[in-house]
Amino acid sequence: MPRQPRIQIAGSLYHVMARGIHGQDLFYDKKDFDHFASRLAELFITTDHTCYAWALLNNHFHLLIKSGETPLSLLMRKMLTGHAVYFNRRHKRSGHLFQNRFKSILCQEDAYFLQLVRYIHLNPIRAGLVKSIRSLNSYKYSGHAYILGELTNDWQDTQTPLLWFGKQKNRSVQKYIDYMKAGLTEGKREDLTGGGLLRTAGGWKGLKDLRKRGQSILGDERMLGDSNFVEETLKQFDEPIESSHSVRNDYSLDQLTKDVCHHFDVSPTDVKGASKQRNLIKAKGMICYVATRNLKTKGTELATFLNISKSTVSKLVSGFQSNEQYAEFINIYM
Repeated sequence: MPRQPRIQIAGSLYHVMARGIHGQDLFYDKKDFDHFASRLAELFITTDHTCYAWALLNNHFHLLIKSGETPLSLLMRKMLTGHAVYFNRRHKRSGHLFQNRFKSILCQEDAYFLQLVRYIHLNPIRAGLVKSIRSLNSYKYSGHAYILGELTNDWQDTQTPLLWFGKQKNRSVQKYIDYMKAGLTEGKREDLTGGGLLRTAGGWKGLKDLRKRGQSILGDERMLGDSNFVEETLKQFDEPIESSHSVRNDYSLDQLTKDVCHHFDVSPTDVKGASKQRNLIKAKGMICYVATRNLKTKGTELATFLNISKSTVSKLVSGFQSNEQYAEFINIYM
């Protein structure tokens, strides 16, 4: 399935992510983290892009960026290439460091700005790099501590997030801290990280409710926003509205694979390979189960699509039927 072109609009909000290939760590130690942070500083100081939130994790990173006139892809190419060259040279390795292209999601700012700031800045806690908000307050490799003023840098916009909580600094800082603490119970925000429809509908529960009511909405995997936001953006770029997906129609095997691979944090390319990695096997099982039950895909087609035998398709389907852990995902399409 050909890649859709990136949507690049100067002055727009983007959630940007990149991961190490096959789960490869991007940072082995403090020196690696420091090098990447210094590249962020250099690039944001010398370009017209603005960074509101960021977090470096072991094998991936998140950025919340207001784009400038310079193409975002140019900024990211310099960032990723520079780190890959440094990392490979320092650790005496070769080959690709990052998995596929970086991911950039065009975001509806008024609805999602604060949610994304919180989601990105709480990632170090979810990843186990720090244990609590108190520890996060001094964590060097996330934008949270800089918004609080506990640490300082000269390349992150720390004032705009606080202005959402008011103009009086001390009060806005406290409100920001309270807002961050309230997000600790949210868990993984699938509506912020899933497929296009998932974002538009507000997560799996919202998508399931819409399906039950027989409603259709527009969604695009390149955007985080409501139906009107998606429609207006597509019109601006003269893209056919039909290229977006609806809740009831045109759910393809390709789209199912993308959603499942995101759910298990694996690559659509890897899921068609021979690896026996646990999450890849689970992803194959879910693809086979949902495709045969809901999309009415034939076993021979799935076997060809996933590069496995027809008997393996049958085993994956029968083995997955007893798995209730992902029932919420499956029930969307049953």
